[in-house]
Amino acid sequence: MTDNSNRNDNNEEEPRELVYGLHSVVELLKSPTAGQRVNKVLVQKGLSSEHIGEVISLAKRDRLIVQEVPKSKLDDISNNGNHQGMAAYIAPYEYAELDDIFKSAEKKGTDPFILILDKIEDPHNLGSIMRTADAVGVDGIIVPKHRSTGLTSVVAKTSTGAIEHVPVVRVTNLVNTINDLKKRNVWVFGTAMEGDNYRTWNAKGAIALIIGNEGKGISPLVLKQADQTLNIPMIGHVQSLNASVATGVLLYQAFASRNA
Repeated sequence: MTDNSNRNDNNEEEPRELVYGLHSVVELLKSPTAGQRVNKVLVQKGLSSEHIGEVISLAKRDRLIVQEVPKSKLDDISNNGNHQGMAAYIAPYEYAELDDIFKSAEKKGTDPFILILDKIEDPHNLGSIMRTADAVGVDGIIVPKHRSTGLTSVVAKTSTGAIEHVPVVRVTNLVNTINDLKKRNVWVFGTAMEGDNYRTWNAKGAIALIIGNEGKGISPLVLKQADQTLNIPMIGHVQSLNASVATGVLLYQAFASRNA
């Protein structure tokens, strides 16, 4: 995206993506690519705090433009979100390459731990999933280009900074990508009602976990590629979980298995 920072503010077309809130903005500015991706930092006029000072200091480190604006401006651009007196306009998030996931694992000295999201459409779900993925040490997330949410400001906000640490790879064809993973000796797991109890899951080694769409689950062609399917037992009346909740349950089981 074009950097509009040198335009007159009255005629400026603001960059499309916005990140706001303490944790999201601080993590953004701490990232190594902040100087290239952040177009402008906005702080609330008249608001003085340790956190505002930290944001301004981080922005000045990379010679970023810092603009004081009234609270009403931040309320407006964040749709009355909890901006905590700070926001930043950014260029669109860059996607990683598949090799970056394997490099991440190699750098940590661990087997690859990969998450595949089959048509997750809600950016809040993606942001929450990224937050959990970062917590358990997932090396990267793979998403399809079509009928799937991308890396937006809503995802960034919901992830509370995890978007800066978890590589996301966007691919044209999930089936082909899964086959590529298998050629790299990655064992692929999916979720299905008739699958094995997730509590028996041995998640050691190079693995990839597929999570399906919020309403339809994993598409049949993608599920067919799984080496093993898992099931989360439920005894209530509603036999399904929110996608981000189900992902959290499974990722922490994998974390426990891999760190036993």
